Amino acid sequence: MRILLANDDGIQAVGLRSLYFALVEAGHDVRVFAPVTEQSAVGHAVTLSMPLRVKEFRENGFRGQGVYGTPVDCVKLALSTLLDAPPDLVLSGINAGANVGVDILYSGTVSAATEGALMEIPSMAVSVDDFNPVDLKGQARYCVRLLSRIPWAELPKKCVVNLNFPACPMEKARELMVCPHTRASYRDWYDTRTDPRGRPYYWLNGAIPPEQISPDRDRALLTQGHVTLTPLHFDFTDRVALDMLARNLATPR
Repeated sequence: MRILLANDDGIQAVGLRSLYFALVEAGHDVRVFAPVTEQSAVGHAVTLSMPLRVKEFRENGFRGQGVYGTPVDCVKLALSTLLDAPPDLVLSGINAGANVGVDILYSGTVSAATEGALMEIPSMAVSVDDFNPVDLKGQARYCVRLLSRIPWAELPKKCVVNLNFPACPMEKARELMVCPHTRASYRDWYDTRTDPRGRPYYWLNGAIPPEQISPDRDRALLTQGHVTLTPLHFDFTDRVALDMLARNLATPR
């Protein structure tokens, strides 16, 4: 396949490099468009107020285009301007840190894949439940093997496949579970700290309360050591509220 590879951790991240080499080893035609600097949790941000610049990276057998912008900038620029033909797949990752539940709204990794899906190109986001991964070769090879098993042509248009690996070596991971995403939200707080000049600053922290995590959804299964796969679509309409409001507002008062 012709694959557009992106991420949000930056073009030098271990996850992206692992996927690149695994894809090339399997014979895929890979084009990399990824942020030059880390862009974690920027969501679906798009750069509007300044130009985008691109820098080529060639090192140790790797080749890619680094974009001074967001993950979505990378995909939009590649698909609209820099690629001479559409790819067969947009692949984003491997992200350092799981993307489950509400993470899918914050994640630049998922947003890069979503941008591909919005252009009706099959798309996958890939993450690992570890913020400091060192070796992701096993996860990358697993992902590449999985690509050939997914019936891409049968998936609905604008669907994003969201794949997450547990925080363990692949030989210790449990079987793949196709599951819904967690609906529980984070309970956030800010640590208040003081800089060397005595001025306060604030650092975001948070966790999903364990009692709110459903056992059959991605967060719980990932914690149990399973690889999880969740198909996503981004129709945000609340159908129940839509019907209720339509009934209540149908007759002017």
